[in-house]
Amino acid sequence: MDKLRQARTIAMAGYFGLLLLLPLWYAVLSPPQLPLALVLGFLLLPLLFPLRGLLQGRPYTYAWASFLSLIYFLHAVVELYSTPQDRHLALLELLLSLAFYIGCVMYARRGGRELKKLSQ
Repeated sequence: MDKLRQARTIAMAGYFGLLLLLPLWYAVLSPPQLPLALVLGFLLLPLLFPLRGLLQGRPYTYAWASFLSLIYFLHAVVELYSTPQDRHLALLELLLSLAFYIGCVMYARRGGRELKKLSQ
């Protein structure tokens, strides 16, 4: 059960890190040329969909949220390549999205096994 808790902690740290980093990045540290509401809407709205299931610890939500984390991984890679002045922020987003992905995959695999054991 200890590894399950570690996986959930890693996933939640990556998730809430992204949830904090993106508005801070685009609202304060490096405002975009596009309307702020549009940029934040596209970046934050997808992150809000799995919130309830992640907080409740549902392995199925962690499984599909791992795919969602790949969007932020790709965003970070593009930002690393295209905007040199924001590379430190893009690197942080890359690390957070990787933590979110790895934690989600680990939790979904182990959490699914724990649920199967409990149902038998």
